[in-house]
Amino acid sequence: MPIPPSHVREPLLRRDELLSRPAPSRERLQALIGEVLARIDDNLAVFTQAFPAPSSVGDVYAAIGNVEWTNGFWTGMLWLAYEASGERRYREAADRQVRSFKLRLDGRVNIDHHDLGFLYSLSCVASWKLTGDARARDAGLEAADVLLGRYLPSAGIIQAWGDLSDPDQAGRMIIDCNLNLPLLYWASGVTGDLKYAIAADTHIEQASRHIVRADGSTFHTYFMDPKSGSPIGGKTHQGFDDSSCWSRGQAWGIAGFALAHRNKDDPALLQLAAQLTNYFLNRLPDDLVCCWDLVFTGPPHARDSSAAAIAACGLLELAAALPPSDADRSVYGAAAMTIVETLGARYLLPRGEPGTGVLAHGVYHMPNRVGVDEACIWGDYFFLEALVRLTRAWEPYW
Repeated sequence: MPIPPSHVREPLLRRDELLSRPAPSRERLQALIGEVLARIDDNLAVFTQAFPAPSSVGDVYAAIGNVEWTNGFWTGMLWLAYEASGERRYREAADRQVRSFKLRLDGRVNIDHHDLGFLYSLSCVASWKLTGDARARDAGLEAADVLLGRYLPSAGIIQAWGDLSDPDQAGRMIIDCNLNLPLLYWASGVTGDLKYAIAADTHIEQASRHIVRADGSTFHTYFMDPKSGSPIGGKTHQGFDDSSCWSRGQAWGIAGFALAHRNKDDPALLQLAAQLTNYFLNRLPDDLVCCWDLVFTGPPHARDSSAAAIAACGLLELAAALPPSDADRSVYGAAAMTIVETLGARYLLPRGEPGTGVLAHGVYHMPNRVGVDEACIWGDYFFLEALVRLTRAWEPYW
């Protein structure tokens, strides 16, 4: 996959500073895992038969059914907790939740979107990988078929949202989809049918050409003509404006291009992830926890701890995959550890009533003023994933 020649990796502006920051000790990381597990324990009674809402209100998640695009993150946290501790209560809670993901497919409950990967990689695929549950595997494959049904061959993309006949959504891809593609790669690996991987390969190539700008920033969404496949243009949905760079989208890009490399062994994907990473790191406040859009670099603009947690996982995936000769590789690992330490030291919510989240100061949807300065369930998930990545040899559910 060739990278457009106009694309550049910015020089890192804070290399020496990032490398000089002390890394958290293994004991510190294990203590943070214990803090997260304690909060999961506090919430098990509320969120075994139900799920947390996407974002909290007053730092407390409402209980909802298996109806949102975010439900996989809580189940994924349960699987991470099981791996980190070996405690059966987490596995048993996750097993009970996995069954509801099959029922969701049977009822076609809010599945007309591309977020099947967020839902089924962290629930059913994780279950299959960790326990060998054949029912979970079958549900994951069924979800992959639904996701593949959103592939538009003429445009080479997975359409993001809505009924495929909706003219307002026709031909829209978004940066978030990078994290949904692993479901397709997994399905090809399990079935031996390359149709899933071919669709994922084509989508990631289109994202690299059109969602990534020449300077290493990203559009949130990009429209392709669904009939001719011609590029139309990029717009934002949750960022500050069409020309800015939404922080969580940039984090999805960092993690998603690096994870795509795990499935599609193409060094160009790592170089893209590195370009996005340098753009991201060069626009962070002093504590390395990003504002909600990278056009902002400090007060009074809201931070987004959830984007920071996603980015930390992406940085760790990227640092592990880059060759030792890459000059920025060590900086990425150091930056990830600093972000994790900062989140643990300054953004961890105190334990409270059942339903209380893990990370404070997240942002769900700033333009709609939803979940601003609240816990976001994906932020909680990726914080724990980063901690697990830093303390063990971990096989991603992605």
